[in-house]
Amino acid sequence: MADPQNAAVPQRLDRKAVGAVVLGNALEFYDFTIYAFFAKSIGATFFPSDSPTDSLLASLALFGIGYVMRPVGGIVIGAFADRAGRKPAMLVTIALMAVGMLMLAACPGTAVIGGWAQAIVIVGRLIQGLALGGEVGPSTAYLIEAAPGPRRGFVASWQIASQGCAALFAGLFATGLTLLLGEAAMADWGWRLMFGLGLLVVPVGLVIRSHLPETGGAGHDPFAAASTGAVLSRLLREHGRMLGLTFLVIAASTVSNAVGTNMSVYAGATLGLSEMAANAVPIALGLASIGFPLLGGWLADRYGRRPVMIWPRALILVLAVPAFLWLLHAPGALSVYAVTFLLSALSSINAAAIIVGIPESLPRAVRSAGLSIVYALSVSIFGGSTNYVVNWLIATTGDRMAPAYYLAAFSLVGTLAALLLPETRGRNLHAEEAPSPPRPQRG
Repeated sequence: MADPQNAAVPQRLDRKAVGAVVLGNALEFYDFTIYAFFAKSIGATFFPSDSPTDSLLASLALFGIGYVMRPVGGIVIGAFADRAGRKPAMLVTIALMAVGMLMLAACPGTAVIGGWAQAIVIVGRLIQGLALGGEVGPSTAYLIEAAPGPRRGFVASWQIASQGCAALFAGLFATGLTLLLGEAAMADWGWRLMFGLGLLVVPVGLVIRSHLPETGGAGHDPFAAASTGAVLSRLLREHGRMLGLTFLVIAASTVSNAVGTNMSVYAGATLGLSEMAANAVPIALGLASIGFPLLGGWLADRYGRRPVMIWPRALILVLAVPAFLWLLHAPGALSVYAVTFLLSALSSINAAAIIVGIPESLPRAVRSAGLSIVYALSVSIFGGSTNYVVNWLIATTGDRMAPAYYLAAFSLVGTLAALLLPETRGRNLHAEEAPSPPRPQRG
């Protein structure tokens, strides 16, 4: 039976619509980048200690707390998007993001209000984690459902490219503010301005998202009106193997992102670079993460999703250890920027295929929930822990190669998992039920 919603799908996706949809993803990575960027300053503000290492680790633990709520957001908001529509879910997530960022940016330090400061920022991170857990599913489902079929990979790749834009802007803003205010002022209170800048785009995002046409929701699919429990049951029963494999693929991508955003801390705390040199690391990260996701999306449309999931990840596996060995033998701003750029470029190409291939594997009735849940679980476990783990490993073992070993191990797992996934290029996303996944291909 023809789907009436198909008639509403445009032949080309409006650029303003793409911007409105990917804005939440951009805000997520902007927050992710600047938190890692100013982890030491945030730790000193809310977790003061005689040991700078203890303060930094406490700050990274707070960063990880937000990931606890991501699976909850993925389940609740993802299922809500399949039931009520993509647009209402996207409005909820961006509003909650703003609340979480505001609580961190405006909260007085522990020296002013004592333990209440820690309680407030923990609640703020939990709220933000709830929002971010539910953001990626509805927004990505919207993009691939509204995009012309032959260009779904390229359109969806803007989700990843928006992260690069956010990282680049974060690096430029932080470098400019550091030059303007000085390093001491940035460490004391200037980092709060970085979160405030992110909040300024939220009202624009709310207005534009509220005018988007709807692409999903209950509609004519009886499964879409099912309860959250029924959605979870169906996902596990019918798509459990595929979701398990994509969990591992996303885990590898998440670890790559976390190692990349941690490079500013690694450059300063481990390699001994100046604050100014370390503060410019996100610029390299951002530059690599803008164009290369779009290249990955184009390649995924031309050659398929699986090859673009497999080969860039395999290259990271091969290059991670040599790249970090070079950093240790030739520590300097240029070597840090080069390694950050190379690893981020490969990871960005890989991520573009992941972000379109996973929702294409699922029927519309559980597409948003499926992507939200598997993404949130993987990111909550590995995105929230990687920065802490690699810095803890360096501090505990004294081995400055710890990030390379960690990255290589997850890249091996991600490559093997991608080899077992089906190809989804050309799949009909607007049928009442997506066809059964094809048998995995060789090669």
